[in-house]
Amino acid sequence: MKVSIITATFNSKSTIESCIQSVVKQTYQSIEYIIIDGNSSDTTLDIVKQYQLNYPHVTFKIISEPDNGIYEALNKGIAKATGAIIGFVHSDDVLASKTILSEIAYAFQNKDMDGLFGDLQYVSQSNANQVIRYWKSQSFQPKLLKEGWMPAHPTLFLKREIYEKYGNFDTSYKIAADYDFMLRILKEETLKFTYMPQVITNMRVGGMSNRSIKNIFQKTKEDYRAVTSNKVGGLLSVLRKNTSKIKQFIYK
Repeated sequence: MKVSIITATFNSKSTIESCIQSVVKQTYQSIEYIIIDGNSSDTTLDIVKQYQLNYPHVTFKIISEPDNGIYEALNKGIAKATGAIIGFVHSDDVLASKTILSEIAYAFQNKDMDGLFGDLQYVSQSNANQVIRYWKSQSFQPKLLKEGWMPAHPTLFLKREIYEKYGNFDTSYKIAADYDFMLRILKEETLKFTYMPQVITNMRVGGMSNRSIKNIFQKTKEDYRAVTSNKVGGLLSVLRKNTSKIKQFIYK
């Protein structure tokens, strides 16, 4: 079972190496690694191409061209993916262990499911071993959507046909297209999702959605649009979604 991993990059020289290492050093062998670069002007591509040479057992697909943001880049990656399973490792993130893709592939092979998600750790920008927040997820129940619950998107792995049937990221969203997409599929009663109770991804703090007050306001507006357009909640759902993150600073 081939697993396609997609990474979107743009001038990511400070973090891309640790990101790539977490993918190419997996114990799982059938990996297709798709890197969509937004025409970086730094040494990001040089680093990527060096790893392509050093790890020939991993199938690299590299595209570097201007784009209109991360969601367009991720959509390009999905279009290029040929694996049975698709997951994302953003350029600031790392997979939590060398065996995690083997464990994910095993779960897909042995369980009747369309998608899998797990826990996520937010770590310091300067020290990836320093945990800032712990996103502890839980088994999925449809009623949770109205309560503002969502899995951590970087931990979500899906069968490729889910994207073929339900579409990609809506690029009219600038910050919350991942939330909109997850609501789109999670509300479908015919789909089956499994919770893996362990850390799948370590994410460096400082993401776009929380980078400024303006971005937080923009994300709140987009979250409200997502829950209402998908008919899974309203303003109370968005408020619960935001306040539920407080416990992530306590549980470590």
